[in-house]
Amino acid sequence: MKELEKRRVATEKTMARFRNREFDWRYQRTCAHLAFYQARQMGRRLPKVPRFRSAVGAKKALKTLGHDSLIGLLDAHLERIPPAMMRLGDLCAVPGTEGLDAVFVNVAAQKIAGWREDAPALVVLHVSLDEIEAAWRL
Repeated sequence: MKELEKRRVATEKTMARFRNREFDWRYQRTCAHLAFYQARQMGRRLPKVPRFRSAVGAKKALKTLGHDSLIGLLDAHLERIPPAMMRLGDLCAVPGTEGLDAVFVNVAAQKIAGWREDAPALVVLHVSLDEIEAAWRL
């Protein structure tokens, strides 16, 4: 299978799993779970996401994995790239809430999918490249 087709299939699987789903700490519907699921679909193995039920729990889970942030964790396992180099299915981070980074999946040119605090379900956002703090190749 060609790379672009592999990326399309993986991203569609991820979107199908999380589409119309509300962000929920308890049911493993967070940006960390979104990112790790996308990575698995792309054939990448990241450390297992420990269970957590709140922002405080997420920070503790990151500490148990040896990192202060989700950006640090992804930097340790994935190749960081300039946001302008993102392809379909790559990951990116934008400023989040509660002292955590928000990780999104790139779904089109300058369009990323993930959760925002002002929308209950998964959204697709149009972003400019300067809004992206970090990006990683999957």
